[in-house]
Amino acid sequence: MTSDTPSATRIAIPRTVWALGFVSLFMDLSSELVHALLPIFLVTTMGMSVAALGVLEGAAEATALIVKVFSGPLSDWLGRRKGLLLLGYGLAALTKPLFPLATTPAWVVSARLLDRVGKGIRGAPRDALVADVAPPEIRGACFGLRQSMDTVGAFLGPALAIVLMFWFADHIRTVLWFAVVPAFIAIGLIMFGVDESDHAPARRAFRSPLHWRALREFPSGYWLIVGVGATFTLARFSEAFLVLRAQQTGLDIAWIPGVMVVMSLAYSLSAYPVGVLSDRLDRRLLLALGMVLLIAADLLLGMGQSVMSVFAGVAVWGLHMGFTQGIIAAMVSETAPPALRGTAFGVFNLACGLCMLLASALAGWLWDRFGASTTFLAGAALVVVPLLLCWYAPRQAVSRA
Repeated sequence: MTSDTPSATRIAIPRTVWALGFVSLFMDLSSELVHALLPIFLVTTMGMSVAALGVLEGAAEATALIVKVFSGPLSDWLGRRKGLLLLGYGLAALTKPLFPLATTPAWVVSARLLDRVGKGIRGAPRDALVADVAPPEIRGACFGLRQSMDTVGAFLGPALAIVLMFWFADHIRTVLWFAVVPAFIAIGLIMFGVDESDHAPARRAFRSPLHWRALREFPSGYWLIVGVGATFTLARFSEAFLVLRAQQTGLDIAWIPGVMVVMSLAYSLSAYPVGVLSDRLDRRLLLALGMVLLIAADLLLGMGQSVMSVFAGVAVWGLHMGFTQGIIAAMVSETAPPALRGTAFGVFNLACGLCMLLASALAGWLWDRFGASTTFLAGAALVVVPLLLCWYAPRQAVSRA
């Protein structure tokens, strides 16, 4: 029920946002069960180098982000988001059996890239749909809730992987089969739980978001957010490197997924409260705090040598995600024209995708050439650029309780 009072604390989060949260929870449970084991599977079992893994992870995440540049405008043109959600989540679900069936690194690479194509197809329309249905007074809370539920799944996936690795005596292929069921549960939730009938944007003529006329419709504040997001992504790299760093401490292979458990727990516990807080405070300050947390995480991971120091760094890494991802999404939605939100998220993710590819490839090269410590310390140095830029980002109208 929606209250007539402007107080953000008395406005209910829409049912569709909750449904999308549970969809994200089950799909991330599936994906992170795989992702928690994949770096070890590729490097230890299949003999892939860390540099090659960095390129793969960068290409995988970049693929997801770049595909959004097409799915976002397409959802604007269609005036509907749900069909693209089904296509994207459906493709990701269909790739899950390919991982345990893989016999060569090329097979795993193909499955990983197809999975990320699915993520790219669904990502911008999903974020745009959250923006469509979220009351402006609680938009930060809505993005924070969906992100928090997403990371609950990211916590449960690796936790389940730990249990299953002990149960099946470190047989990774058997454990990977358990990722299939939650992926298809997510599909059912989209079909029966997501309703956009009362919130669909007006259908527009489709055109490339890279066409100069389309780009002119975005205000300068939006482009500042793109700059902040892209340079911030350049300072970050795939969580696969967190897994490899934990392995260097001598951690038993069955406990390796614990890295993603700790990171996701910190992420999930912080994302929603930070989203709620961002509706009342200047989002730029919270975003800057999240960047400072990333610097701290990189220093812990780069300079620490013990299991405890690495897990402390992983926890702070998760906190930085909770402080930044939902806030950046809310800032993109606020600075973009409502009828072009899908396109806005697409363009934003194109820029971030190119930076992600470069970041993970660079991290892999630094790791092989100079070691893990240099990799994380270089990441900490790069955060300074978006930290300085975020002060120039536009300030939102703050809601008061």
